Amino acid sequence: MRNQDDLFAALSKSTFRSRFRLGPKEHTYLEDKTLPVILEHGRQFVLDRLAPAQPKNDGRQTPMRGHPVFIAQHATATCCRGCLSKWHGIEAGRELSEGEVEYVLRVIERWLVEGRNEECRNQNEERIKNE
Repeated sequence: MRNQDDLFAALSKSTFRSRFRLGPKEHTYLEDKTLPVILEHGRQFVLDRLAPAQPKNDGRQTPMRGHPVFIAQHATATCCRGCLSKWHGIEAGRELSEGEVEYVLRVIERWLVEGRNEECRNQNEERIKNE
């Protein structure tokens, strides 16, 4: 598993990974459901779609939209076992440990929180500009 500061620095240099953002629907969903509920959804997604040694449809199991966690998974390279291996050093072919599941959830949480903070900053800057 990788140090999160190093990981996020590397992810920011990836054109593909850095293009992911929550849209208005996902922001609203996140605000309405709250972060703890969204992360519980994320836990279930990770356990069902990522944690098995041989996930069904590995490499294509995470939708590109439809839930804040799905977008966060693509942005943080926690979307499939190949990405987990390449970006996080978590080898494929075996079930994820509980510690690895927690690590994936903390990475997703950081991305969601940082994205939410960025959205708030952007809204504040826009409001100030329009005053």
